[in-house]
Amino acid sequence: MLFAIAVALTAGVLAFVFLVRPEDLPPEEPPPPGAHLEERKAVIYDNLRDLNFEYSTGKLSDEDYAKAKATLQAELEKVQAELEKVLARAGAARPAKKSQAAPAAAAGPSAAAGAVCPHCGAKFDRPLKFCGECGKPMAGGTA
Repeated sequence: MLFAIAVALTAGVLAFVFLVRPEDLPPEEPPPPGAHLEERKAVIYDNLRDLNFEYSTGKLSDEDYAKAKATLQAELEKVQAELEKVLARAGAARPAKKSQAAPAAAAGPSAAAGAVCPHCGAKFDRPLKFCGECGKPMAGGTA
């Protein structure tokens, strides 16, 4: 008797889980325009950080570093230009990014301290723990 109840309960649970109709599911949200370009941009920034680290540890020659950095920066420029085109076509001028940056700036200089490298002066659109150019720690950065 107990075995029959367990089998029936298991069958009911499996039927409930596997017999979900597609029309019962909520519709998928489309990805925001340019999401793939934002991901590519983040990968390029990571590659630049890795390149700077490899160079600072002496694993790359000056010539190899200059070539690789120029290639990555050229690719980054292309991605950013394409991203701006996609966002302009979509009618989004990035108000969400600006509204997120505004509270950080309003919070005081300590909140935006990680946006400019104190060592090489490189500027970034968000606070970071380590500089994307020289790889040195940026005080107050949160990434």
